[in-house]
Amino acid sequence: MDYIRAFVVGGILCVIGQILIDKTKLTPARILVSYVVVGVLLGAVGLYEPLVEFAGAGATVPLTGFGYTLAKGVKTAVQQDGFIGIFTGGLKSTAGGIAMAVFAAIIVSLIFKPKDKS
Repeated sequence: MDYIRAFVVGGILCVIGQILIDKTKLTPARILVSYVVVGVLLGAVGLYEPLVEFAGAGATVPLTGFGYTLAKGVKTAVQQDGFIGIFTGGLKSTAGGIAMAVFAAIIVSLIFKPKDKS
């Protein structure tokens, strides 16, 4: 049942993104940034946590989950470190994911040998 909930919630988030691409003049980059901002806002006010508990990876893997992780990291760091936590909390909580993305990009670029479009 956990897999079904994750699939449905993640699928709904993807469907919303696809509808925004098809029905608006928003660029994919703006939609991706909007997803992160929505995740931060919902995480900051505590509305994203119940979705994470319900859907697991279906809520944490999409970009809204990245925003949620940023907000959660900042909240925790502010409680522990005070004002400086505003600047360090998000980076601490997402450093592993960012490092993995950079590492994967390097590996893929070595395997596929990218070239300029020109």
